[in-house]
Amino acid sequence: MEMKKISLELGNRDPEEVTELVLDNCLIRLSMANVELSSLAQLPSLNKLRKWELSENIISGGLEVLAEKCPHLTYLNLSGNKIKDLSTVETDGSYFCFCFFLFNSTCHCAF
Repeated sequence: MEMKKISLELGNRDPEEVTELVLDNCLIRLSMANVELSSLAQLPSLNKLRKWELSENIISGGLEVLAEKCPHLTYLNLSGNKIKDLSTVETDGSYFCFCFFLFNSTCHCAF
């Protein structure tokens, strides 16, 4: 389904020329590495998202929205960010695991 949606959105455009791509409610993997993202405060619901690359940004906190907005997230790369405390990530009673790769070597998992 996702590939069909991507093809429809791209149309006849060269993928290298695309600056905007609307894939509402169908993303499973998202990479936003090194885009100077500083906050997740305005994060929309990404219900199907499972893998998110957020490395090399300037995020320092606000991770508490992840449990609500990304309920199926199983992998999250935050290496190269300014996060000091992972204690704000809490579950809502459902089981999930966020894996944070910080400082390019350590993996911390929260259940």
